[in-house]
Amino acid sequence: MQTAIAAIFVFLLVVLLHEFGHFAVAKLVGVKVNEFSIGMGPKLLQKTKGDTQYTLRLLPIGGYCKMEGEDENSDDPKSFSNVSPLSRIAVVVAGAFMNFVLAFIVLSIVSFNTGTPTTTIGEIIENSPAEESGLLPGDKIIKINNMDIDSWDNLSDNISKSNPENVLGIDIIRKNKEHTIEIMPEIEDGRAIIGIIPAYEKSVSSAFKGGAKNTVMFIQLMVDFLKSLFQGKVTTNDLSGPVGVISEIGKAANSGITNLLFLLGFISVNLGFFNLLPIPALDGGRIIFLLLEILRGKPIDPDKEGLVHFIGFVLLISLMLVVTYKDLIRINIF
Repeated sequence: MQTAIAAIFVFLLVVLLHEFGHFAVAKLVGVKVNEFSIGMGPKLLQKTKGDTQYTLRLLPIGGYCKMEGEDENSDDPKSFSNVSPLSRIAVVVAGAFMNFVLAFIVLSIVSFNTGTPTTTIGEIIENSPAEESGLLPGDKIIKINNMDIDSWDNLSDNISKSNPENVLGIDIIRKNKEHTIEIMPEIEDGRAIIGIIPAYEKSVSSAFKGGAKNTVMFIQLMVDFLKSLFQGKVTTNDLSGPVGVISEIGKAANSGITNLLFLLGFISVNLGFFNLLPIPALDGGRIIFLLLEILRGKPIDPDKEGLVHFIGFVLLISLMLVVTYKDLIRINIF
């Protein structure tokens, strides 16, 4: 039950925010939105305001934004096809943009909950070079080998990339006084360490920085994944479909709300990034056709574009079925 509730929470939030992005910008540029739905399946409630019917549907697994003239010909001056190509691109991009915004927000919450590592020492590992050198909890590291230190990542990189055969000169502030301590690092898992654990701080500004950093990190992971894909290093065994994602959501939910939010941020970045890929049937595929329309000075034949998107949709569904089958085998459901 916990897995089901967590999966509904994640999918509803990620998909609904994506569709809300389309909806908000469509309204902004004057596109008529026929329906904005929370949930899928049979209709439970509905309310009409202006041109739009707002509905609540039975299955809480996302939602959708149905725009006039999005997938069919329409003579309505407020139809999707009758606004400028740049306005249509803005509408299409807005869904992925909202996924990145959602990721930034939830990852900022995660960063606030866990705290941000500082350059102040929180703990000294027993029998470590740091303990033997005389470093103490509360010491603030400001320089390593005369290089200024302004973050824990910076501090960690400087230590791990240092020559383990050379002594490190570490400048600290202790009780408002500067001291220099020399430490001979040791090697663990192929990198130099001195045996310190940072103190953590909780603040809104550091939480936003952590949220932005993790969002960018996830985007970079997706870019690296694409590179591996083109290099032939990725197979269907490295992909996960809805079943695999739900399984991971269940594990994260069992580990606590912070882990669940972290996974939510990752999934939201994945959805936004994947949707922007220039693949037919995805938002990125639609953007390609809109860019071609700008270059040509006239739209692509709607029937031809529809056929391309249909073929892309069939291929994506086929891939999803293969990946889902492998997910079922991976989790031993048979």
